[in-house]
Amino acid sequence: MTDDLRYVGGSYPVHDVTEKVTGELVYGSDFSVPGMLHAKLILSPIPHGSVTHIDASRAEALPGVVKVFSHENAPMDGFSRARIHPGQDMSFYDETLFSRHVRFVGDRVAAVVATSRETAAAAAALVEVEYEELPAMLTVDAALAPDAVPIHEDGNLLFEHEIDKGRRPDLEGAVLVSSATSTPRIHHAALEPHVCIAQGHSTGGMTVWTTSQGVYAARTVIAELLRLDYHRVRVIKLPMGGSFGGKTEYIIEPVCAFLALATRRPVKLLLDREECMIATMVRPATSTSIRTACTPDGELLDFEAASTLDSGGFAASTPDYSIHMCKKVTKLYRVPHYRHAGRAVYTNTPVGGAARGWGAPEMAAATEIHMDRVAARLRLDPVELRLKNMVEPHDIDLVTDLPLGDARVSECLRRGAAAFDWAARRARPAGRGRLRRGVGVAAGAHKNGMYGAFPEASRMSLKMNEDGTFQLNASLHDVGCGVVTTMKVIVAEVLGVSPDLIAAGEADTATTPFDYGTYGSRVTYVVGECARQVAEKVKGRLLAAAADLLREPVEHLVAADGAVRVRGATERAIAYRDIARLSEMRHVPSIAASMTYYAVSNPASYSVQFAEVEVDCATGLVAVTDFLAVADVGRAINRGMVEAQYQGAVQMGIGYALYEHLDVDEHGRAGVDGFKNYHIVNAPDMPDVKVLLVEHEGDDGPFGAKSVGEVATVPTAAAVVNAVNHALATELSDLPLTPERIIAALRGEEVPPCSSC
Repeated sequence: MTDDLRYVGGSYPVHDVTEKVTGELVYGSDFSVPGMLHAKLILSPIPHGSVTHIDASRAEALPGVVKVFSHENAPMDGFSRARIHPGQDMSFYDETLFSRHVRFVGDRVAAVVATSRETAAAAAALVEVEYEELPAMLTVDAALAPDAVPIHEDGNLLFEHEIDKGRRPDLEGAVLVSSATSTPRIHHAALEPHVCIAQGHSTGGMTVWTTSQGVYAARTVIAELLRLDYHRVRVIKLPMGGSFGGKTEYIIEPVCAFLALATRRPVKLLLDREECMIATMVRPATSTSIRTACTPDGELLDFEAASTLDSGGFAASTPDYSIHMCKKVTKLYRVPHYRHAGRAVYTNTPVGGAARGWGAPEMAAATEIHMDRVAARLRLDPVELRLKNMVEPHDIDLVTDLPLGDARVSECLRRGAAAFDWAARRARPAGRGRLRRGVGVAAGAHKNGMYGAFPEASRMSLKMNEDGTFQLNASLHDVGCGVVTTMKVIVAEVLGVSPDLIAAGEADTATTPFDYGTYGSRVTYVVGECARQVAEKVKGRLLAAAADLLREPVEHLVAADGAVRVRGATERAIAYRDIARLSEMRHVPSIAASMTYYAVSNPASYSVQFAEVEVDCATGLVAVTDFLAVADVGRAINRGMVEAQYQGAVQMGIGYALYEHLDVDEHGRAGVDGFKNYHIVNAPDMPDVKVLLVEHEGDDGPFGAKSVGEVATVPTAAAVVNAVNHALATELSDLPLTPERIIAALRGEEVPPCSSC
């Protein structure tokens, strides 16, 4: 592995850290334009039914109210919030701006537009809506029952598919193990709520400012729904206070855009926390059953699974989510035969959609809890069992037929087991008193973009300014993970200048080139490689210009430290700023380049994680006392940010394992309106999370880098659950492990999954 990199591998703050800590950064909630109106949504209080009458007269009589909009005076064309590019497959146009047929508590019924947010909220309370209620299908079982009331015209089974790959070997003498796991519906819990501002123009176009993960996709949804030419819709990304997948889909943007066009005034739509929880989307609830066959010494022979995903009231991205759940196992384990049947089901509950990991945390929970059960049945150490079956570098994924790249997951497991002192801790007695200790391990895999599904590409341009600094023009979407800084470091490494001398901004459909956005773990691997290659192009032109000025062949020159020097004669040098100035005077073309990069591979990224827990058998409370995360990162571009991503990802995964669930009651209500009654892991709950990076440069990302942001949370919950089961000698497999569920298990009582599972 090359160790002579100067900037790659260092630790750098996010690009806007100064503005953030000083309070100068303008987030969407602070953003305004002159003459701006404010919108307030009116949400359905019932889970299923029809709107029979709306009386907005009292609301519209309130001073400051401009108009109330509903299905009666808004377009009723269907749209897909999950569409990311024109002509996309797997788009279900089952949603409208405002619903006449409401399908969950929180469904959009109407919106009030007024001169202030307070007036809009007061007016919303005055709008009278009458409903004809229908029976609510609040669980997957209810929705699929023979007498179920259809939530959509085509029925409640939204989507089903099956993967069947490989050949089943002779299973005579094989050990068969079965398990069932459920995972809950949860809130993304980004600190910043959803917000959008839209403004129409006299030319017939409009500008939309949003905290979106993909401005070009937002433009597609808005333009096609409102029947505008694409060039008339400008979408600008605002600074974002977190997403975790919750802002991948386009929920409020088309609503806000319509309101702005209808009122001919700028409109701002800012959701409160309760609205974010129930009216946007959630991580879908899932249930998965697995049956494996293996040899008596632990070699996997057959892996069969069936998973069901609760889509909620609309499809959103859940069909694609379900497909991706089915593709996770063979990125991690070698198995001769793999079969997975998946389905997505409509229910009268909050909409399921994109979430960090895109099905991988759900499938890792099912798979890794199951693998511990297999290990127990065979009396094998869980680490030993996994090592027998893990993929190795350059294996071919059985499902996708794509190379897995330089897959170092077994190396992660070995090095992690040694660093965690796994063997000694695993052998240590759990204890017999009130407090019991246990350790658990889990592994996870995730992708690096969409190569293999459709042409994965990124576009950008780079130019040298007259003073020798550089300007990168790319559609970057920083969701808090340091995307802008990462691109600056990559370009700086190639050009031999400090990252501080690289300027880069975020996405704007009017000024930055097309890009799909930040999701699918594509940014470092795909967009970052595009940045590296465009920087190499500019470097080539820089050297060519310097060769002309120094009268030396290009092959005799080296670019570093902001200057081009002659090899072996370092006194003969010319600064970048002088190259820029003299080139302009000599009418040499600008030192600039544009680049379209098409991904050529999609390897897997891996994470192996080890957890130690202490369980209070009297209260059922679980404390995670120690944690080690091992990361197959390829190459860490920004080491500090990689470690920070893991810290946050582990926090999210612990919450998934132990605390978080957004259940609905018999009336379809979630019963949460903020973090006071929705517990997320806080700093005092966190263990000391150690991060061990396994680095190499065997893949096609920039300098060998692979994705980190999503895979970091994939195995966390499973590692914690496995540790609890080790401590208590139980087989708990329904998340979250609430105190009630743990106490029931200790008493030998049956506890059904939470209502969101």
